[in-house]
Amino acid sequence: MPKGLVIIDKERCKGCGLCVAFCPFGVLTVTNELNRYGYNVAAASAPDKCTGCAMCARMCPDAAIEVYRKEEVKEGV
Repeated sequence: MPKGLVIIDKERCKGCGLCVAFCPFGVLTVTNELNRYGYNVAAASAPDKCTGCAMCARMCPDAAIEVYRKEEVKEGV
């Protein structure tokens, strides 16, 4: 099963929560951590649930999210 890797540029994130609202797997949350502009930033609180669908990146108005999809390597194949 493919898995995803979510990378959030904390300095670009404004904590709007759109990525959290549109993630179908509940991977993201807005944290109490502040960036240098004083915004609460989003983070992957359940990264193991990420499938790499990139819905969060498409919804982010500040282009603060990158998603990479990786395939699992099966032994002996």
